Amino acid sequence: MSDEVQVDYLILGAGPAGLQAGYFLEKSGRSYLILESGDAPGTFFTKYPRHRTLISSNKVHTGWTDPELRLRNDWNSLLADEGPLFTGYTPRYFPPADVLVRYLADFARTHGLRIRYGTRAERISRPAPSGPFVVRDQHGNEFRGKRLIVATGVTKAHVPDIEGVETAERYTDVSVDPRDFTDQRVLVIGRGNSAFETADNLIENAAVIHLVGPGSLRLAWQTHFVGHLRAVNNNFLDTYQLKSQNALLEGTVQRIRKEGEKYVVSISFDRVEEVVKDIPYDRVILATGFRFDASIFSEECRPELTIKNRFPAQTDAWESVNIPDMYFAGTLTQVRDFKKSTSGFIHGFRYGVRALHHILERRYHGLPWPARDLQATAGAVSEAVIERVNRSSALWQQFGFLGDAVLIGTDGAVRYCEEVPVRHLHSAVAAGTTFEDVAAYFTVTLEYGADHDVINPFDVSVRRPGQEDTTGLDGRYLHPVVRHFVTGSTEPAGEHHLTENLENEWDREAVHRAPLRTFLQARLTAGQTVNSAG
Repeated sequence: MSDEVQVDYLILGAGPAGLQAGYFLEKSGRSYLILESGDAPGTFFTKYPRHRTLISSNKVHTGWTDPELRLRNDWNSLLADEGPLFTGYTPRYFPPADVLVRYLADFARTHGLRIRYGTRAERISRPAPSGPFVVRDQHGNEFRGKRLIVATGVTKAHVPDIEGVETAERYTDVSVDPRDFTDQRVLVIGRGNSAFETADNLIENAAVIHLVGPGSLRLAWQTHFVGHLRAVNNNFLDTYQLKSQNALLEGTVQRIRKEGEKYVVSISFDRVEEVVKDIPYDRVILATGFRFDASIFSEECRPELTIKNRFPAQTDAWESVNIPDMYFAGTLTQVRDFKKSTSGFIHGFRYGVRALHHILERRYHGLPWPARDLQATAGAVSEAVIERVNRSSALWQQFGFLGDAVLIGTDGAVRYCEEVPVRHLHSAVAAGTTFEDVAAYFTVTLEYGADHDVINPFDVSVRRPGQEDTTGLDGRYLHPVVRHFVTGSTEPAGEHHLTENLENEWDREAVHRAPLRTFLQARLTAGQTVNSAG
């Protein structure tokens, strides 16, 4: 051992999440260190995505001057009062990955974050059950931390259990020069953005391109989950539907057989039972995603995995379910809102990291969740809600997952807390931990309506945003929802939807403000929790 360091917080990874966590710890004056295997922040993005175009939006010209509103369309900036903002680096709506790498380096430098580069964690242990975590690097150096924040992302390529899969080329290292595929028949296994990104790159050169995977294809513009197929990668669908020799196969690869320089792939099709077809190809590319790599953890501190071992299992506070004091940040936290919201992406998890910081500050340093006092009236509460839903970027990006909390104390006092994970709010109020002496509370979220992911938004027979609806109950587009809870129950005692609005401005007196005040007046009076005059 040539070096030993001990801190309160060890952060694994200097990607976007690790830097964001470091920023908040630095600002709070906490003892921390970020360990990064590469020689600069954002090492993952120096290679991925392979074709160097991000799927995260970067809308520079919004017509707004309010920095909070602008974050609704800026999906790459990290949260920092002092900047820098990613929108100052490029006007491209789908920006180059190399620009993100440069931005992350500037962010780390601007805020003087404590990062140890060239430090690859090879073994993580915890010799004593309640003692510090010990991270040993490739040089034998040891780093000790009372708490561990894992922000490594998903780094282990997933290899499905297919006979002969070892003969296929991998997305991680296959050539990105389309000329290498000229006049060839190509099969891409996988139907996520990496698979379509690969196929789109080959359209001009390959003779035939097939993509294969089970089930129905999910499109991000319809499901509102940006991990589903994004428009920037879906030119391939046009070539398929217009009969340009390419095809999307709904099925499962049973076997890959290499015969000389060619392949024969056996595929069972979802639409035809018990039919397996052998199809010849020149190239087979595996683009089946990534998983969390738990191999570096010793047995006594190895986090439990979930969702087919893709992610570490986590509590509603992003803590490992089986290893106390081990927390997760970044794309690993999508296990809490899997394929429903945005925790897997910068524009979502940046707010999750801020919420995690508030949880850590409360648990380990005795500081309460930031809150502001409100008058105990329906009028005051409704105006606070209206102001937030019309401006907040966190509720906008982390729809249905993060919510503001209006806490009614046992003494009748009203506190307004911003950007709390809704499930954590329920458990923390019930346990009297993060939020104490709460008699009742309201959650304020932005949500899509029921069945939003199966309705075609371009079907004119479906009611469109902007059409009058004073109840909001049939809203499918993003709109505010306010729910009333009595402490001890996670079932709402009352629920109010503000009607959707084409420009996302929920401030009309007759349509938005008055119905909300009426709801709050009735709920506050029914619960006898505050003086509801107003």
